[in-house]
Formats: sequence, C-alpha cells, structure tokens
Amino acid sequence: MTEQAATPDRLAEQVEQELGKSRAIPPVEKWNPDFSGEMDMRIARNGDWFYQGTKLSRQSLVKLFSSILKLDDDGAYYLVTPVEKFRITVDDAPFVAHSLEREGEGPGQTLWLTTNTGDRLRVDDEHPLWVDGAGKDEPSPYIRVRRNLDALIERQTFYELASLALEGEGEHAGQLGVFSAGNFYPIGNAG
Repeated sequence: MTEQAATPDRLAEQVEQELGKSRAIPPVEKWNPDFSGEMDMRIARNGDWFYQGTKLSRQSLVKLFSSILKLDDDGAYYLVTPVEKFRITVDDAPFVAHSLEREGEGPGQTLWLTTNTGDRLRVDDEHPLWVDGAGKDEPSPYIRVRRNLDALIERQTFYELASLALEGEGEHAGQLGVFSAGNFYPIGNAG
C-alpha cells in the first residue's frame, strides 16, 4: 500500500509526471506493479466516472484515467501506473460509443464510432463490433477500443447501425448485420 491516499488528482499528477504531455496511450500492458489497493472509483454503464460517489466533471481527467485503464487476467479493472495499481469498479464496459459515421454504402462501406473519451474507431478487425444477447429484448452491442477494453454502443447509435443492416450470406445466412472495412458484423437474427 502506498503512503499517500489514492486520489484522482494525485494519481493524475503521477501519470503526467511519468508521461509528460504525451498524447500517446501509455503501454499499460507492460506495467505490472504490485496491487496498491481499492480505489472508490466507478465507471457507470453510461460512461460517467465517479470518485467516492461524486461524478468527475473534468473530461481531461476522465480521458487521462481512461488511458491508464487495464483489464487484468483476473477479470478486474485497474488504473495502472508504472509503480501503482488500483482496482476500480466498472458497471458494464469502460467506454461508451456514439456518433456513427459512414463512408460509402453496402458491403463496401466503412463505419466509424466515437467514444465518450474521444477515441475515433474504425469498425474493422482491430475494432470488431458484436452484440451480446442478439435476438433478445435488450441486446448489448459493443466495439473493441484497444487491447481488451470495450465500449458499449449507446442505444440510439445501435438503432442507426440497425438501419444499415443487411441480411448475411453464406456462413452468416439468417443473420442481420452491417458491413465495414470488408467484414460482416452480425447484430441480430433475420426474420
């Protein structure tokens, strides 16, 4: 356990000292410090971040923390620096995707989604799209953001995706899905 209590401001200061003003995503997958403890930090299903029950209002702080977020092999989420590792709570996925953009049409189109932290993601092999609970009343659509971190696609954006859906062929027969970057991404059952 560290001597100072973990607070968002102290953790942000440590990260900024370590990384300077770099805009690059830190290599948290290479950082494996000892467990430092629990932090009363929660990411709500809608993408809002809370510290000790109070919403973090500074978007720059949320963006910084999202850059040091790690999903470990134990299935827990951590804020990680080279020397500290604090477990936090994530209600669903740590990011929320919105703002669908489309280039082209049909099978040749490319789709883009933007997250609540400003990441602009091309739906492709590196950022696949999928739906948990497809065909159920409340499906949960996701896109991979980076490493093993995902974004829940907000409902209105999912409806926009559904409006672009086509029926699959071959191995995807009987499924509705969207094309992006040459791939077919199933989002539900046809018919």
